[in-house]
Amino acid sequence: MQSGHVTTPFGRRPMTLAMLASQAKAREIEPDKSIDKWQLYRWLCEARQRLGVTDRAMALLNALLSFYPHSELSEEHGLIVFPSNAQLSLRAHGMAEQTIRRHLAVLIETGLLIRKDSANGKRYARRDGAGDINQAFGFSLAPLLARAGEIEAIAHDVVADRAAFQAIRERLTICRRDVSKLIVTALDEGASGDWESIHLHFRGLVDALPRSPSKIQVAEILDEMEMLREEIVNLLEMQMKTEVSSGNPNQIERHIQNSNPDSITESEPLLKKEQGQNPNKPAKVAHVAPELKSFPLGMVLQACPDIAMYGPGGAIGSWRDLMAAAVVVRSMLGVSPSAYQEACEILGPENAATVMACILERGGHINSAGGYLRSLTEKAGKGEFSLGPMLMALLRASGGQVGKTG
Repeated sequence: MQSGHVTTPFGRRPMTLAMLASQAKAREIEPDKSIDKWQLYRWLCEARQRLGVTDRAMALLNALLSFYPHSELSEEHGLIVFPSNAQLSLRAHGMAEQTIRRHLAVLIETGLLIRKDSANGKRYARRDGAGDINQAFGFSLAPLLARAGEIEAIAHDVVADRAAFQAIRERLTICRRDVSKLIVTALDEGASGDWESIHLHFRGLVDALPRSPSKIQVAEILDEMEMLREEIVNLLEMQMKTEVSSGNPNQIERHIQNSNPDSITESEPLLKKEQGQNPNKPAKVAHVAPELKSFPLGMVLQACPDIAMYGPGGAIGSWRDLMAAAVVVRSMLGVSPSAYQEACEILGPENAATVMACILERGGHINSAGGYLRSLTEKAGKGEFSLGPMLMALLRASGGQVGKTG
C-alpha cells in the first residue's frame, strides 16, 4: 500500500481507529515479503479463537483467498480481491448475502481485511492496455501478509497448549483409573482402612470436574488425585509389610471376620435382653439404638441369592465378599455413599451389607433404594427396626427354610 494513504468506507459505514490501525500495520510489510496463502490460512484456523474470528468468517475468508490468483501473497502481484457478493456466495457454499456482510464485518473488525471502496462502493478493477490491473477496489489482503509472523506464532502456541492439555487430561484419566482400581482391590482383599471415606473423597474429585473443564481445573483435580493415589498406595504397602512381618497369611482374614467382638452365633437372640428382665415376659424394645446382631451368612444368601453375582468372581464365600458386593450394589441402585456410610455406622457393616442384599432382592417393590435405606437406618437408630422379619419374609417368599450353616 502507498505510504500515508488512508482509505475510508463507502456510504454509512463508519471509520474507526481500529481500521486506521489495521491500515497502518499493512503499510509495514517488508520488501519482497511473501507467504503461501493456504499455509497462512491453516495458521489462521488454529489461531482463530484467540483472534476473535468465527468459523463462518473463516469459511468466508477461504472463499476470498480463492479469488486471489496466485499461491503466494505478495505486494508484487497486488493484494486486492474484488468478487461480488453473488460470487462469494457461490464459493462459500451458498452463504446468504446478509450473512456474508456480517462476517465480512468480523474480518475487518479483527484486522484481517481492509476495505478499499470505490466512489460508488462497487468492487472492480481497472486494467491498462496490456491487460494488467493498475487499480482495484474491493478487499485488501495486506493485513494478512503484514501479520503473518504474528499469526504463525499464535498458531504454534495454540497447538502447543492443546498438546499440553491433552497430555494432562491423559494423566488424569490414568490416575483416576489407578485410584478406582486400587480402592476395589483394597475392598476385595479386605485391607484395613477407612475405604468408604477414601471412596467418597475420590467421587468428590470426579464430580467436581466440569463437563468441559479448563486446563487449570484439570491440573488442580490431577494434583488432588495424585495425592490420593499416593495415600492409597502407602496404605496398601504398609498392609503388605504387616502381612509379611506376621508370617501368617490367614491372620488378616481372621481379623476381618472377628472385627466385631459382639458378633454372635445362630443360637443367640437378635437383640440383647435388658438386664434383670423376667425371661417369661416379652422383651421390651429399647428406645435407644440397640445392638443389632448379624444373622448367619448362609441364611442371608439363602434369603437373598441375587447378591451372589456381584461378589468377587461371581460368588460370595465370606462376610468380606458380601460387604464388597454390597458396595457394588449400592452404586448400581443409586444409593449415595453417605447413606450407606450412615447405615454401616448404625447397623454395623455386616448388617448394612445384609440390608443392601435385601433391597436388591426386593428391587421391583422399592421406588427409591437410597430413601428406603435411610428410612431403615433412622428406625434402627430409634430401636424400631429388626432385620429378622425382613430376612424371614424373603425366605418364605423363596420357599426356603432356615437351616444351619457350617
